[in-house]
Amino acid sequence: MDTNKNTSDSLNETQSLLVIKEMIQVSKNKLKQDGILFIVWGWVLFIVSTTGYIERGLALTFGIKKVLNVLGVALPLIALIFSIYYLIKESKKVQTYIGISLRYVWISLFVCMVLVNLIQFNVLHSINFELQHPIFMVLMAFAVTVTGGILRYRLIIIGGVIFGILALTASYLKLQEQLLVESVAWIISFIVPGHILYANRKS
Repeated sequence: MDTNKNTSDSLNETQSLLVIKEMIQVSKNKLKQDGILFIVWGWVLFIVSTTGYIERGLALTFGIKKVLNVLGVALPLIALIFSIYYLIKESKKVQTYIGISLRYVWISLFVCMVLVNLIQFNVLHSINFELQHPIFMVLMAFAVTVTGGILRYRLIIIGGVIFGILALTASYLKLQEQLLVESVAWIISFIVPGHILYANRKS
């Protein structure tokens, strides 16, 4: 009787592990499709950071500055609209517990960024951008690393760790140099992994 029970428990544990592995694999395959979001947001935020660096480092005409400012608002807005459309479309497909968990990670990231600005304004009565950027980068590093850890995806984990290291580096710099470091972080942690994931989406 005990032998049958032990065998049954062993089978249940094995089946549970198989289910978990299958869920992770499904989520990994889904992440490869979602690599397009890494690409879109990576390039958009890279452009925003780089143009911010250029704007503060060069003497630009009023017209060029205005164009850069418009791009700084328009590009993230376009990326946000595309992301919402993409997620709504993908939500009609098979959903996994891991996929839903990751969605909460990134929603929480956005909420935390808003709260950081609110807290900073309440305490300092202004937004200190030299403080804001490294904090935002740390939050981003956390979200990327957690995503990679949940999916057991080393490429994403490495990207998150590097993002965190660059956040610490940025904290020693002025805002202009911070934007340059942030641009590098977007390339390493979003653009490169995004293109690799999306290129391997059919494998």
